[in-house]
Amino acid sequence: MKGRIHPAFVVAGAVFVVLLCAAAVRATPSILIVPLEREFGWSRALLSSAVSVNLVLYGLVGPFAAALMERFGIRRTVLVSLALICAGVAFTSQMSASWQLLLTWGVLVGLGTGTTAMVLGATVVNRWFVRRRGAVMGALTASTATGQMLFLPLEAHVVEHQGWRALLLPLVALLVRDRPADLGLLPYGASPDTPPLVPSRQHPVGNALRVLRESALKRDFWLLAGSFFVCGASTNGLVGTHLVPACMDHGIPEVRAAGLLAVMGIFDLIGTTASGWLSDRFDSRKLLCCYYGFRGLSLLWLPQAFDAQVLGLPVFAVFYGLDWIATVPPTVRLTTEAVGVQDAPIAFGWVVASHQVGAGVGALGAGLIRSTLATYTPAWVAAGTICLVAAIAVLRIGRRAPGVGLAAIAAPQP
Repeated sequence: MKGRIHPAFVVAGAVFVVLLCAAAVRATPSILIVPLEREFGWSRALLSSAVSVNLVLYGLVGPFAAALMERFGIRRTVLVSLALICAGVAFTSQMSASWQLLLTWGVLVGLGTGTTAMVLGATVVNRWFVRRRGAVMGALTASTATGQMLFLPLEAHVVEHQGWRALLLPLVALLVRDRPADLGLLPYGASPDTPPLVPSRQHPVGNALRVLRESALKRDFWLLAGSFFVCGASTNGLVGTHLVPACMDHGIPEVRAAGLLAVMGIFDLIGTTASGWLSDRFDSRKLLCCYYGFRGLSLLWLPQAFDAQVLGLPVFAVFYGLDWIATVPPTVRLTTEAVGVQDAPIAFGWVVASHQVGAGVGALGAGLIRSTLATYTPAWVAAGTICLVAAIAVLRIGRRAPGVGLAAIAAPQP
């Protein structure tokens, strides 16, 4: 393989594009909230409930998607999920009632984007890489948040074009392979004596539930799931859904507000990629403590940022964007250490499910607060506070001596 690019990077590049575009689709309702509120008279709480369904399904489908990839392969599973996304977007042009928003963006797009999400990245990294797992997971994770925010300024003008998403189908069909063994290769960085990951022949639902049952006996799993619940509530659920409407409450135009999310997306790409590099080299517990701590302080300052004239929100966008989902690479690593390489993608899927339940709670709770109190301030303060609690809790995640199932975990890079 000297002088050639290892196919693992080709697969990772194709998956990066899929994650980027799928995340952009999932984020579209955040810029539809105010226009739909004006056109149909739907309340902020009602619209937030549709977003909450999307967020919860996005997470709950994760462990089952990982099990489907284990049983039927990455390529076939992703192709089906992209078809669901295209259908959900296409049906939106016929939407005239709130239940249709619930069906299209809540159910179809929620299921489709939940399959092409963080568990897809974790599965690819787990199968195709032994070295540089953290760095690659950081890049793939950054694509999910960056896609949500980077395309929002464009989608603020045009949100109903789905043709470009169909281009992802041949991209996946041509470039994505299920396992290195399909090409007669070892994973990137593996040696001939690296224990192989054996494909599962279990029923996907039974396999996903088995991993949940076994993981639930471990304290570290619950600490990871609980901290990721907070992560979801304070990112996708709160800021990802409600920052644009909150900016409009303060007289900031919709496109300019979407531009703030684009800035956050750019800095997230930097921060989360760097987080992957750091997770290969430093204690992931301490990294998570720093990330949740800085996020909590940023959210507590956000109410003042709205009144800080020119620099307030841009400064918030930079600092918040740097750790938007920088929590993912160290969480993936700690999950792998807790349950072993073989079950890590599915276990991480359950951790992501907790993340998205938190996102749903955050989206709905902030919508109810805004509808009841006519302000988002209590939502920012509550989210900042629970982030500080999570920063302390993650330090309780214990280190584990590598066992038989961890032999394939990459050593820290020099």
